[in-house]
Parts: sequence; C-alpha cells; structure tokens
Amino acid sequence: MKYISTRGQAPELTFEEAMLTGLARDGGLYLPAEIPVMSFDDIAGLAGLSYEEVAFRVMQPYIGDTFTDAEFRDIIARAYNGFGHAARAPLKQLSEGQFLLELFHGPTLAFKDFAMQLIGQLFEAALSRRGETVTIVGATSGDTGSAAIEAFRGLDAVNVFILFPHGRVSEVQRRQMTTPDDANVHAIALDGDFDDCQARVKDMFNHFAFRDEVRLAGVNSINFARVLAQVVYYFTSAVALGAPHRKVSFTVPTGNFGDIFAGYLAKRMGLPIDRLVVATNQNDILHRCLSGQGYFKGSTIPSVSPSMDIQVSSNFERALYYAYGEDGRAVSQLMDELSSGGFDVSQGAMEALRESFSSGRASEEETLSTIASTLAATGELLCPHSAVGVKVAEEALRASDGAGTKVPMITLATAHPAKFPAAVEEASGVHPPLPSRMSDLYEMPERLSRVDNDLAAIEDHIKRHIAS
Repeated sequence: MKYISTRGQAPELTFEEAMLTGLARDGGLYLPAEIPVMSFDDIAGLAGLSYEEVAFRVMQPYIGDTFTDAEFRDIIARAYNGFGHAARAPLKQLSEGQFLLELFHGPTLAFKDFAMQLIGQLFEAALSRRGETVTIVGATSGDTGSAAIEAFRGLDAVNVFILFPHGRVSEVQRRQMTTPDDANVHAIALDGDFDDCQARVKDMFNHFAFRDEVRLAGVNSINFARVLAQVVYYFTSAVALGAPHRKVSFTVPTGNFGDIFAGYLAKRMGLPIDRLVVATNQNDILHRCLSGQGYFKGSTIPSVSPSMDIQVSSNFERALYYAYGEDGRAVSQLMDELSSGGFDVSQGAMEALRESFSSGRASEEETLSTIASTLAATGELLCPHSAVGVKVAEEALRASDGAGTKVPMITLATAHPAKFPAAVEEASGVHPPLPSRMSDLYEMPERLSRVDNDLAAIEDHIKRHIAS
C-alpha cells in the first residue's frame, strides 16, 4: 500500500513512512493510493466480533507489510486495553431510529482516544524497530492534546509538544494536558485561537531545517493513521444495526473534518452508509460551504463546544481532493486561495461533495436546549459537542420523514459531559462528575508554558525543552 499527497508533488510513501512523516513536504495530506474495498460477505462477517478483531480486519489492508499480523493484533490489543467499556464504542438508543455512539470511554474521555491510543502504540513499535527518536508537535482545540499526551507520556523515543489556545479550552481539558509530570510531554498555551495553533504547526512542518533538526512528526488528524483508526467504529456500529443488510446514516459533530472523513472512507470501503451529516456549531464554515456559500474564513467565535471552534478544517482538503477528481494541482491552488481568505467550490466539485455529505448547525441556545431536552426525554446527559450532533440529527430525521423506509441515524457522542461541566450544568442543572479514576484532577499541580503566537518563539521553546 502506497500513500500519496493531496497536492500531488510529494513522493509516494509506505504506511510507516506516511505515519511518521505526518504532513507531506508539498504541504498536502497523505491518502492511500487506492482505498481497499470490503465485500458484502466481509462486512457481514464482522457481526458479533470484538472491537479489536473488527479493527484488525478493517485496518490491516492499509498497513501493508509494515507489521506482521501478529504484531498488529498485539498493537491493537494494547491500544484499547485501558478503555472503560468492554464494547469500547457502545451504542445507546435515544428514540425510534435515533442512536448515540458513545466514544468517550477511553482514558481521556473523548473520541480522540480511539486514534491516539492506537497511534501511540504504532509509533512505539516502529521507532523501537528503527532505533530512532522523534519530536511530536500538535495543535488542539481541547481533546487531541490530552489524548496525545496520555498516549505518548513516558516513552523514551518521543518528545511531545501540544499547542492549545490560551483561555479557550475547558478547565478539564487544560488540566488533562498540564497535570502529567512526565519529562517528555509539554503543554504550550498559545496566545491566539485554535486556527493560530494549527497554522503554527503547519508552519513548523514547512520549515524544513527545523523539521529535520528536531525530527518532527505529527499526530493531529493530518496524520492518516489517526483517520484510519476512526474508520473502525463506523463499521462496528453500522453492523450492530444490521449492515450490510440495511443502510445506516451518521451525524458527526466536527470542526476539523477528520472524524466525518473517516466515515467517508468507510463508505468508500463498501459500508452501506446512506447519509453523512456534518454538524457544526456557530463556527460553521463547513455548513456554509456545503450550503453553497464557498469556503471562506471568518472570525472564530468562542462557544460552549470549544473543540469545534475552528474556521480552517484541515481534513476538508482530503474531501476536496476526491471532489476535484484526485487533481492535486487543483487542490494546491485552492489551498493557496485559502491562505488569502478562501475560495468558491466549482459546481462539479460541489455536486460530488453533496453526493456524500449534508450539513446542519446549532446555535449556542439550541445546543444548551438540546442538552436539557435530551436529558428529560432519555436520561442521557450530553456534552455540548454531542448535543450539536443530536440537534442536527433530529433535523435530518424530520426532513426524511415520509421518504420511504426509515434509515437509522447514529450520532457520534464525542466526549464525556464531565469534560465540560460548566456548560452542562448551565443547560441541565446537573453537575456531571468525573469518573472516580480522575477524581483528583483538580488537585494536581499544573505544568505549562505560555508562548506568543510567533513561529520563532515556539521553535526556540521546543528546541530548549526537548528531552528536558
């Protein structure tokens, strides 16, 4: 299996090379040269299997000969051993035809654990074999950072630096990044918003002298291994509801487009997905684009769902690559236009996007109202991001009434409500407690550095703190 850049100007890499490289040298994102397809019988054969076995069968075609089957099975087993639910990603029914996929049973209570715990084990296995060390730099709007720190803390071959927007993540999210005391992990509070953090990470990858000096690697959702790990729970949940014998739809609260792009890959692999619904908060560049208004950056507005406070959705580039007929030059031109503010999507590309995706948005008031109404109707307490998804899913289900056979809708519940206690309590009157294993989080000392939104300052900080 070879991997190619969305911008078409970088050399093909193996899975291992693409994983350790992260961002392509032409600025693009890596994708498999061909998307593996599973047959009807292959998908039907997933019924009743453990999450780990489904993960092996879904991901193995992408891995190539990077790991033996035995090695890869062992990596998967270690990745999910620390999850707090035997099903790893259990389904819960909210109402007729509407289901919630709980993705918050990992060590940091967010869906990012599914990818990050796996990629931590993949990195450790590959680097140990190579006898190499790397410096991982990532940007987070809240959950990626804590998941990365939890996955890589204490590893000898990896130094981890996570940039998060100062004052724009929840206290639980911040403390999950700043309380680990392992010498190889570093939390950096950047003076700016998430888009600034993401832009500085891309700047570092495009500064080749620095990139080579510190052996830079990335674990944001620009890293294809992250996206690949998220494909798995589309299969487990769809099969639980009857796939491949029936179609299933998904609503995904998303800011950076990685989680829903994983659903697109699942569909391309043969999973009978009817609709993929993008759910955004008031920072709704994706909804505006899919509504035909072009892809133009605006100002990021802080919200009660901070992990979605994003104006530049990195993984949307991967969707654009397929929408523009796998034309790397066209994608490269669009990304140049984005650096100047944005671009209009061609009619043909928009038609291609709409074949796979629809969208909706939730205001702050609608998000809080959905938390309250869902609790009253079902007893389920949602985090704000999951509430955005449920609100948009309900609209999508109402719009499909009378359209023939009802297709079940699965909404991805991306985080535990205890990660956002203030917003949840404001909406519901219920203060969501942390799990007992995390009960001392508010008492632990924090360790972080506040850095200006300046590339040279960030790079200097990283070089001074590697292995310290």
